[in-house]
Amino acid sequence: MSNTRYPSGARQAGSPRVKNRVETKETLCRNVLIYGHCRYEDQGCTFSHDQNKNNQQDLNKKSLNVESPSFTPANIQSSAAAKKATFTAQVAGAAAFTPRTVGTATPTEQDPSAMFNPGNIREFTPTFENSTPAPNGGVQDANQYDPYAMAAVGQTLPAAQFNPYAEDPTGMGAHGSTYYQNQAAFAAPLQPLQYHLYAPIGPYKDDLLPFHRLTHDFFMPEKLREEMQKKTEAALQVMPNSQLPQLENYHSLVALDTSGRKNVSLFGYTTWVYKATSMKNGHIYCLRRIEGFRLTSEDAIRSVAAWRKVSNGNVVTVHDAFTARAFGDSSLIFVQDYHPLAKTLTDVHLTPTPVHGGRFQPKPPISESVMWAYISQIANALKSIHSNGLAARCIDPSKIILTDKNRIRLNACSVLDVLQYDPRRTATELQQEDMANFGRTMLCLATGTLPAIVSSNMKALVDQMGRTYSPELRDTITWLVAAPQPNATKTIDDFLRGISLHLVTTFDQSQHQADELNSELYRELENGRVARLLMKLGTINERHEFEGDVAWSENGERYMLKLFRDYVFHQVDSNGKPVLDMGHMLRSLNKLDAGIDEKICLTSRDDQTSFIVSYRELKKQLGNAFTELQKGGKQTRGL
Repeated sequence: MSNTRYPSGARQAGSPRVKNRVETKETLCRNVLIYGHCRYEDQGCTFSHDQNKNNQQDLNKKSLNVESPSFTPANIQSSAAAKKATFTAQVAGAAAFTPRTVGTATPTEQDPSAMFNPGNIREFTPTFENSTPAPNGGVQDANQYDPYAMAAVGQTLPAAQFNPYAEDPTGMGAHGSTYYQNQAAFAAPLQPLQYHLYAPIGPYKDDLLPFHRLTHDFFMPEKLREEMQKKTEAALQVMPNSQLPQLENYHSLVALDTSGRKNVSLFGYTTWVYKATSMKNGHIYCLRRIEGFRLTSEDAIRSVAAWRKVSNGNVVTVHDAFTARAFGDSSLIFVQDYHPLAKTLTDVHLTPTPVHGGRFQPKPPISESVMWAYISQIANALKSIHSNGLAARCIDPSKIILTDKNRIRLNACSVLDVLQYDPRRTATELQQEDMANFGRTMLCLATGTLPAIVSSNMKALVDQMGRTYSPELRDTITWLVAAPQPNATKTIDDFLRGISLHLVTTFDQSQHQADELNSELYRELENGRVARLLMKLGTINERHEFEGDVAWSENGERYMLKLFRDYVFHQVDSNGKPVLDMGHMLRSLNKLDAGIDEKICLTSRDDQTSFIVSYRELKKQLGNAFTELQKGGKQTRGL
């Protein structure tokens, strides 16, 4: 404080110099400046004790404009408003203003409390309550908005995401969760998730009453399950006494040709098809072997790399091509995706079905809706292939596979690019051949004729098709097989524009099929949780011995889990007959997995003991018992 009063900066050492009486009467006493009063004022102190007089003298010493108002600060707000005084050119050379004190008012001798004292200032402590002290000493209204109150700030913060799978869901708001944080945009539910998550989502073709529903309605349809299991079994099939060799990166070869004899296809070479497992990633692939082929140009096999860019749902993906001598000859191997139990269109629609007596029954004609579905899918495949500057070159019923219901894929693409490699042929010329092969294949399927007979009887077959199918389908196939006009080319884009209405129909059918599969997927969504619960209960219930305790599963929390097992699976009716209610079993297990607060009554088999327990407590007991088993297993392995 002395620096503000004495601007010289340096404090004088020793006693100050002696001043005369006139000078000391004009100097303000330092006791008044520091303490607010001087106790030696009546005992002969020669300094001035009138602080107002001294301030007036200091102001008179400054060169101010006569028109400027007098500076009389009342508080901080009024002093800020008083800064509007106008300045003239005479004030430009004035010294910098140095405040005498920090107080808002000039202290007087009669009011010592108005003096600035740092010790009397209370330290600022923020408050987090809803009601804050008002400036007038009252209590501020809680509804009044205060931008510095934490209660108002906390209302704008997003609520913590609820985790229904946590052991203590009420603690998630305080501690947070790494997985559930920063997810306010997903509109978290205000209440816990429902324990019964078997929601019937998807299309419904039948409207059954509750008493019409059977047990298998809770699970995947048997037909779909059987189909998937057959495909899984075919994918895992091996030949224990196989004489097939092991290639460099593929093992466990299984022949997919059911005929068991050599087949000279349209490639001009004997071909074989195998299923093999990759050593690099463990995936299953389809290997197409071209027997007795000698590669003469490295550029021919390099052309297979361009087929890796073709990613289309109606084209079998080509991954690699290489030569091999593991079969005892020079063979060319093409690596493609494997689709278990896939059949060619020749096997499905053109091969007669054997009947009793050694006779064969021809296949029934294909419906027009299926024909349009095939045309739309092949056109989709050619669109993707031609967009990449390639040509399929093998559009034939024997090289188009049926993988699902009315779902076809072009197979063996890129094979002719290597076998009949000719850099002089342009992509446009090869794509024109694709359009003609496309039309001949559809004519084969529409008339049930083998491809070898179509070329010689094309006009008669077109007339035959016109008697069975609509004129639109006949004209579409005729446009494909007819030669293009001079100086004109057929493009797949023009063809797609002509069948756009049927493309929409095919797209709608695929959407319905996707909805059905999603509906089945939702039905199987929660089965994994139920299976894990059953595994845990199976390891605890009726355990003969654990760590020397033969009655471990019959004591404490494990006994209550045993009673819960009886409550879920061993209920009987009034006549003593078993109650096989699948819905009750699924509901009880899902409630246990979610750990809800609902309480149930567990009764022993002799009706002597009863417990009222919630699913939350049962879930905690199950976790404790299973953790105890895990610790015991680790200690045993450590020994």
